[in-house]
Amino acid sequence: MIDRLTLAIVVQSLALLWIGPACEASSLGLTVHAVPLQSDGGQSVRAHFTVIASNPCPPLTGLCTEGVNCTLHKAYFPFSGIKPDSGWCVRQWEQVVPSHYNSTISLNSRTTFHILMKAGPDARANNGKFNHPAYVALPPPIRARENCPHHIQLSVKDLDGDKVRCRFAMEEQGECLDCTPHSFIELYKDACMLTFTGNAPVGQYSIYLMAEDYIPTPKAGQVRESQPISSVPVQLSLSVEQSYSSCTDEPVATGKTPKEHTTFHVLPFEEVKFEAEFISRKEGVSEIAVVGQPGLIKYGFASTGALSQLSMSWVRGENTLTHLFPICFVANSMSLQSEPRCVWLYQREVRILPHGTELICNKTAMTLVLPLGSLSNINLTELQLNSPTCPVTFNDTHLTAHVALEGCGTKTVHAGRELVFTNTLKSVRPYSMITRQPSLILPLACRIPAVQARGPNFNVTVPVTVFFNSDVRLEFHLPGEGPFAEYTYHPQFSPIGLMPGPMRRDSAPVRHIRALQGGPGSRIKELDLHLLSNTTLERAELSVKRCVESASENFAESLIIMENGCTAFNTTKEIRATSNARIFRLDVTNLVENTMYAECEVDLCIPFLPSQTCVTQCNKGLVNRAATIMLSKTFTVRSGPVSLVATTPVPSTSVVTGAAGQNEGPATAPTVEAVTITSSAPEQTSFMAVGITFNIICLYVIIRESFFIFVEK
Repeated sequence: MIDRLTLAIVVQSLALLWIGPACEASSLGLTVHAVPLQSDGGQSVRAHFTVIASNPCPPLTGLCTEGVNCTLHKAYFPFSGIKPDSGWCVRQWEQVVPSHYNSTISLNSRTTFHILMKAGPDARANNGKFNHPAYVALPPPIRARENCPHHIQLSVKDLDGDKVRCRFAMEEQGECLDCTPHSFIELYKDACMLTFTGNAPVGQYSIYLMAEDYIPTPKAGQVRESQPISSVPVQLSLSVEQSYSSCTDEPVATGKTPKEHTTFHVLPFEEVKFEAEFISRKEGVSEIAVVGQPGLIKYGFASTGALSQLSMSWVRGENTLTHLFPICFVANSMSLQSEPRCVWLYQREVRILPHGTELICNKTAMTLVLPLGSLSNINLTELQLNSPTCPVTFNDTHLTAHVALEGCGTKTVHAGRELVFTNTLKSVRPYSMITRQPSLILPLACRIPAVQARGPNFNVTVPVTVFFNSDVRLEFHLPGEGPFAEYTYHPQFSPIGLMPGPMRRDSAPVRHIRALQGGPGSRIKELDLHLLSNTTLERAELSVKRCVESASENFAESLIIMENGCTAFNTTKEIRATSNARIFRLDVTNLVENTMYAECEVDLCIPFLPSQTCVTQCNKGLVNRAATIMLSKTFTVRSGPVSLVATTPVPSTSVVTGAAGQNEGPATAPTVEAVTITSSAPEQTSFMAVGITFNIICLYVIIRESFFIFVEK
């Protein structure tokens, strides 16, 4: 007979085998945003699904037949994260389903979830329109630590202004499967806030909720609790991890980060940009995890010391997304997580203006002609573009505005694979003026397709004024001096790859080694080569194609310093600075001549998307580089004679030492003759419109003379 201990072990093992697949068969998070369809009287809704699945990331194939009633959002760079340790990714799609929807959906054998949604149809008594169910923002997988209480505030919105409440899903009503509420999770229904008490063993837990909207009623007149208008499912995951530090050591968002529940109102082809920034003094942040909507671009993640930040941008192009949608993010370190923070983007409703309105797009400007009959009760004298310096004229029948693509406050954004020039004609009034007179907001947009090949009879017509006033100059400065002294005084170096083959050198060419002297006439050991641009265009970058140095002004003989992002000498280092400056520290101790000249070929370019870069990287410079560049202009810049001999005494020991043994700099510094002679003549100019689809430079691009003009309702 089996003793009790053995029997208990066998039973426990069988139980684990039985429940193991069930634990795996759940998602790490789920929300559904439902939009009622007018076409069938609200019997159907377009449901926008967002699901967080554990790695390996499941495909969307086979989920539904893509077409009018189903759209699969196949993100090129899906939202993903590394914490919790299993790793995860986001899957999104939208599908027309019945307003009362009950289904079990599987992305794969490991990601299955049950959905019960009651979304109408319900016509609202105050306006006769269909009710919109509540929207709940889905945060990245939530992490907590044992014995550390933790609040989880959900971000909820309702387009109709209804009161939103949250409750646990009930298995007996078919709202979930195996979803008994956990004793260590408390829920404040009216605030949609969860509290983790801390009294849970290490592990991963699923939380099943229902979000419901209620017509607001005064409590004094409320006889009994009202019934919800609609119910939508929400699923969260909670990973409880071991605690190795204080319960108050989590990363904290700084003032640069938008406040919780912030709403950005977005016009057509308008760009929204913001930064998520956190301070973590206990552990370095390894990622800022994001769950957002299709088209959101994440870029520029950096974590230095206690500070970490990530930039995000979204351009409202043509889309089928909901009018209101969230973006949520958290900062994760090895064992800590910040409070989730969610912001919302609201796509303003617009209507098309009457016939007769024209917007003509050409190479350098767009011209608006607007019939005045469409502007009833609008004070025409209050209308202006983004910049009041550009006039708006009108006569008895039409309003006319000539809008420069560079100037007048025109902005350049990327919407999908299009370059879009945008401006806005709007009513502008003094802040002190209060009036009931209607105001006007007209977004204007000229779109240039990234690739629209129409045969050899078409020419490149990308506006040639994008870099019209831009300039690039070359300067030499001693380390710690010049306009970027704050970057070169205590430099932070970026790695540079060495050129392959025989061009690579372990040190500078040994023409003749001179002894370094401490007095006047001593040789300079290092110089900083500055490549600087005066452009004010946002996201413009400097990419160095090639730099050479020579002992003669005619460059009869020259040596390569850099080419295609690679350096010929392992002593050459790049100093981190701004996007408008590239700074390289050169070792010049082994050059025999007392004077040198330098020449560089530099690209000033705008990458195709904010998440991409056009800066050439060593051994990767020619791989798909055309696919990353939207606009580019090439400059060849040459220095004047640069003296390599110090003209004032070089201090030998008078150095001020700072904390941690860092040199704070010499008490007096040597000077360099003709160090800052510059040259900025653009000898070569080229413009490119580039398509990702073909990964080649297309030489035949035309402007699509289409336009979009809207009036805000």
